[in-house]
Amino acid sequence: MLITDPADERVADFRDLVAGDRKPGTERGTGPVIVEGAPAVQRLLASPYPVRSVFGIPGRVADLRLPDGIPAYEADRWVLSEVIGFRLTRGVLASADRLPPADLDGACWPAPTWPAPRRLAVLEGLNDHENIGSIARSAMALGVDGLLLDPTCADPLYRRCVRVSMGHVLSLPIAVLGDWPADLDRLHDAGYLTVALTPAADAVDLGGIDVTAHPRTAVLLGAEGPGLTERRRPPSPR
Repeated sequence: MLITDPADERVADFRDLVAGDRKPGTERGTGPVIVEGAPAVQRLLASPYPVRSVFGIPGRVADLRLPDGIPAYEADRWVLSEVIGFRLTRGVLASADRLPPADLDGACWPAPTWPAPRRLAVLEGLNDHENIGSIARSAMALGVDGLLLDPTCADPLYRRCVRVSMGHVLSLPIAVLGDWPADLDRLHDAGYLTVALTPAADAVDLGGIDVTAHPRTAVLLGAEGPGLTERRRPPSPR
């Protein structure tokens, strides 16, 4: 379907993205997930997130070979830029509904017959969306099975986070730990070795840990500047 008017309500999900993904008056962590670029959109299509619509220049939209039933809107570059509020070099975007919020149980033990994830990344105080996206991309490469965030972390499904992750964040189970930091004790009780990454002089050398003796590991990562808070920096792995 061709869009010629930037005010067309059919592409409202993508309007004025330079001002943020969520509309005025909506809560943090709400609103559609916005995905930029063909590789990331392809990862969205393979993820559990329900796709709402796709919007882009004609060639890029056609190349996606979208499944039937997904609304696809095409526009020239001028209309596309007018809608989203900036020049998009990638040529295509998609919007998707968020999944219901997951808690620790939902992320780690989604069904009685499924095994618990072997490797988790636990983030504390990460407030830069692009850094979370970079962590998500690296997590996929390193075989991490899920991301757990403390309540102060930035939204992992914000547009810039999804973009920097190249869509990989959509393939990772994500949960916000509401009972922080007590939920870390629950991880330990469930058999996870919790390892806090820190440059502190008294830190234990990770090379001395026999990872084969610990089938489940949770790695704690702190904020960009201060790192992990003192209470989350144990003198040795647990």
